[in-house]
Order: sequence, then structure tokens, then C-alpha cells
Amino acid sequence: MTTSVPSKKVETSLNPENLLEIHHLKTYYPVKGGFFKRIIGNVKAVDNISFEIKRGETLGLVGESGCGKSTTGRTILRLLMPTEGQILFDGRDITRLSGKRLRETRKDMQMVFQDPYASLNPMQMVGDIIGEPINNFSKKSKSELKIEVMDLLDKVGLPHDAYYKYAHEFSGGQRQRIGIARALALKPKFIIADEPVSALDVSVQSQVLNLLKDLQREFQLTFLFINHDLSVVKHMSDRIGVMYLGNMVELADKNSLYVKPLHPYTQALISAIPSPDPRIKKERVILKGDVPSPINPPSGCPFHPRCPAAVEQCSKVKPVLKEVKPSHRVACHLY
Repeated sequence: MTTSVPSKKVETSLNPENLLEIHHLKTYYPVKGGFFKRIIGNVKAVDNISFEIKRGETLGLVGESGCGKSTTGRTILRLLMPTEGQILFDGRDITRLSGKRLRETRKDMQMVFQDPYASLNPMQMVGDIIGEPINNFSKKSKSELKIEVMDLLDKVGLPHDAYYKYAHEFSGGQRQRIGIARALALKPKFIIADEPVSALDVSVQSQVLNLLKDLQREFQLTFLFINHDLSVVKHMSDRIGVMYLGNMVELADKNSLYVKPLHPYTQALISAIPSPDPRIKKERVILKGDVPSPINPPSGCPFHPRCPAAVEQCSKVKPVLKEVKPSHRVACHLY
């Protein structure tokens, strides 16, 4: 993976309402080939996106598998090094932080991972899993640590005897609650929830989603909620960003996006949401062809080979995400 970040003048957030600001973020994975394993190209997982998240809000991020949603989240947390761009968190540029300064920032930024089976250490008891972040950043006695962990177990709806059990003794929904408790352990300001319910039974998904909303109100959290299920994202989010092939193609508040989607790709996604009332007939937008390779994306608009409304300009000029209605941005030449 490319690790160089071009030096540029550090910006500061101009809007104190924003907890997070992303400017022209790119994350590329190198592709190597030949006898000497030279870099012959890049997978453009995230390709020049910009957005902001206000304090206390939930921004949803949707799109097909492989569109760059999870890579965006991991890059924001600096689990991946950005290739280009800038990440401003709470007014500070964290793009180039390393060592102790990056470690201090991570107290305020946590993640709930997609797979509750793979994200928990099977060799540790639950009390140690949740208590480990606290131990890493503060010196507490065993009794003080246990009290904090027990309180977190209460917050996520798990019994106190879970403290002495291992992850394999719990169901998927309970394991995700353990992961949420671990993310809350350092009292962060910002949490990225990366497909937090996609690996769970439908019967427990709503319980975990409602838990996240309750915790957000209690702890005044800011969320980046990544998911592929549009109905789940609508339930959780205040605003929604739509990604396609590493690009942000539309960004709006959830009501505007679902009632009047502007980008042809968003229109296709919205049309695919099943209606709870079988008497309501919806017109489906069927996309032709497959998603292009992120190694060699098409020229111009990345969506134009599949777009039913494409014009000649779409294949030549890449559209810029711009505001076409109040608080509604779209990257499309039609507007």
C-alpha cells in the first residue's frame, strides 16, 4: 500500500460544528506484478472524497460491496495510511500523526467491527477484552477496573457474570454487545460502526441498532454508520452518503435522499428497497453490466458505463460533488 502523503499546508476546521472533516481523501492499494514484483498499478479503493460529520450526528455510508466504504472508515481511524488528502478531527489534522500523538487521538475514535466472531480474542475473558483499552491508557487498580467494566456490561445489556466468560460462550448479538462495550470503554467522541449487524440474525439486528441509538443519546456520540442495507441506514442516520467505485456520488439528509434521489445510481438503489405494502407498485431501475475494476476505472464519471441517463460528457469529464439543492450534494453532469 502506498504510504506517502504529499506535504501540504495544514488546514484547520472552519466550522466548529463539525467533529470530522475529510478533504480529498485517497487510499490506494498497490498492485505488484512481474518477476521483480514491481508496482504496476493501484486499486483505487477510495478516490478523492470529501465530506464532514457534525457533532452528535450519524452519517450513513452506503454502496455496493467493494465501493470503498470500509476502507474509508479504516483510513479515518488511521488503521490504513491515506495515499493523499487530509483528515481533520476535532479541529486537528491527524493525517500525518504517528507514535504517541496518534495513540492519544485514538482514545477519542473507536470502531465496532463487522464480524463479532473474529473481532474478539478467543483467549481472553470478556472482562479482560473490555478492560484492555482502559488498562492501555490509565493506571487503575483491579477493583476500579472491574467496577468500570461491570458498568459497561450494564450499559450494553449483558449480565455481570459475562465478566468471567469467554467470547465463544455467547451468541452473535451478545458478542457484538461486547464489541460495543469495548468501543465505549475509553469514552470516545466518535465511533465508526462498520456493518455492525450484517453478520447477525434479523431477530437481533433491531435490538443492537436500538442499543446504538440509546448509547448515542446517553454518551453524546458521533457515528459514521457503514452498511449496505438502505432501510437500516435510513433508521440510523441523519444524513447519508452514497459511494460508488471509491467515489462519493451523492450526500444529503435522509429524507431528501429517499424521497427525491438525484444521482442515477442512488435512484437504482432506492428503487430496489422492498415495499412493506405489496399493493404499492414501484418502478425498478435495473442497472446493466458489472461494476468496473477499481484498478482501471472508466474515464470521466465512474458510473457512466452503467448509467441509463449518460451523455457524451459523462465519459470524458469526471463530475465534482457539488451542492445543487440546500444540503443536497451530487456528482452528476445532469445537474
